[in-house]
Amino acid sequence: MPPSKLAQFKRGDFSTCDAPQRGQPKTVTTPEIIDQIHELILEDYRISAKSIAEQLGISREWVGYIIPEDSDMWKLSAKWVLKYLNVDQKHQWCQSSEQLLEFFDHDPNDFLSRLVIMDETWLYCHDSETKQQSLEWRHSGSPRPKKLRVQKST
Repeated sequence: MPPSKLAQFKRGDFSTCDAPQRGQPKTVTTPEIIDQIHELILEDYRISAKSIAEQLGISREWVGYIIPEDSDMWKLSAKWVLKYLNVDQKHQWCQSSEQLLEFFDHDPNDFLSRLVIMDETWLYCHDSETKQQSLEWRHSGSPRPKKLRVQKST
């Protein structure tokens, strides 16, 4: 067991440098390692840092340091969206919203009493993929991936 820092200080050892220790040497970040990590991510955006570390023979912590610092990538989970709308559906949605705003501007106090809702449907949402499973490596400027909810009516 190595002597404590206090014991070393009492003996007159005022060194602030760490003594060499046994064990695996530290890995140096090289352009080759960065390129290999980037290639693995491009092959599979959902690859885990642990899997990258195992394939390249470096520590998982080191992979977790290299990816955001040198590749400018982060692991993001998919954003929930109820459904994708095409251009016509978006246009219709905007028109309906503008119409509702006009109704509200006309008489804010009587707005809710004049609003008619045609139907109410309860939907059961089930997604077989967890948030952890949807994590993907993305560059810092790229948008989050989107994932639709699978809906089953009751």
